[in-house]
Amino acid sequence: MPLIWGCFSLTLAPMDRGNQSGTDSEGAGLTWLGFAMLTVCCFGVYGNFLHSGQLGMADPVNGRFKAFLFVGAAYFLVAVLAPLGILLAKKAPMHMTIKGMFFSFLAGSAGAVGAFGILLALGNGGTPAVVMSIVFAGAPIVNAIYSMITHPPEKGLSALKPQFYLGILLAALGGALVTLNKPSGAAKPADTPATAKEESHAAAGSTPPSHLLRVRL
Repeated sequence: MPLIWGCFSLTLAPMDRGNQSGTDSEGAGLTWLGFAMLTVCCFGVYGNFLHSGQLGMADPVNGRFKAFLFVGAAYFLVAVLAPLGILLAKKAPMHMTIKGMFFSFLAGSAGAVGAFGILLALGNGGTPAVVMSIVFAGAPIVNAIYSMITHPPEKGLSALKPQFYLGILLAALGGALVTLNKPSGAAKPADTPATAKEESHAAAGSTPPSHLLRVRL
């Protein structure tokens, strides 16, 4: 599913080919693709790790909050200490603009709220396969719409190709199909006649006959 998300992201990308990042992507080779695939792999196991952490807390009521606490600890380690150490090691100037700090903080907040939303979804009956599939199907749509608003195509909506609308339709359809056809838990095996009789004897407070005990053994 993360790979599908990447394909949808390419399909849903706005038709504006202008350079928004300020870097020459053509001259950078395929290094960017390697980092993108790293993100795909990390996001691919993100929901599963969150779900395992929540269940591992062994606290049905507050497990999600305890798990989110360690998500924040990981953010602090990876997103605060690591870049700070790199900047200090490179002796880089610490001058930062208000705009850069604002949008960077906004991005971190969006990521944290998104992670908490996933935890809430998993804690209220959602499964990693379904929840993350919906996230991966819907996020490219939101990204494409926001990108069009902030960087509209030069010729307006008329510049959008039919593949753009097809991508939105396929992403929405994929999320709906996964939700409607989510895998169910393993069915409880039916009781054998011997098991049913033993349970009835146990309910009555009597010991089951010896031949039933042999069957169970």
